Amino acid sequence: MKLHLSNRSARRQGIYLIECILYIALLGVVLGVATIAFNRCWDDSKRLRHNADDIVHALKAGEQWRADLRTATGPIQVTDQNDAETVLVPVPAGAITYTYARDELRRQAGPAAPDILVLTGIKSSRMQADARPPVPAWRWELELQTGQKNVRVTPLFTFETVAGHNPVP
Repeated sequence: MKLHLSNRSARRQGIYLIECILYIALLGVVLGVATIAFNRCWDDSKRLRHNADDIVHALKAGEQWRADLRTATGPIQVTDQNDAETVLVPVPAGAITYTYARDELRRQAGPAAPDILVLTGIKSSRMQADARPPVPAWRWELELQTGQKNVRVTPLFTFETVAGHNPVP
């Protein structure tokens, strides 16, 4: 038994084969574009999560700093030496020391207490008295480092508080 295909039927099969190849190529292009879009969204999601974590850590550090300054029992001292800013807050249990150096902030709640790393990835930090007589106000301006070149919003924070019931030095 011989199978004879007409010329017209062979052309149709050839056209169907070309259509199938084109659909496979189109599917490959769509899957490639979808993969690229997924990877971009995944990376953006990781960056957003990282930025949100940095913001939460900065806010917790700011609230801790404000709480410490509100319990101050004497004048707060700020010293700058060897590329490090040190803030000494006298409290009833001794003194709390904040030290900003090498892009990180450390807190020590007394001379015998451990030195705790509070915040990393800091671009700049400045704790200073804010003259508002008769209130002894203090301001902490904090800027975090960014991992991107083009940033839409710079991570800047300003924390303000009233330092105990003592006058500003």
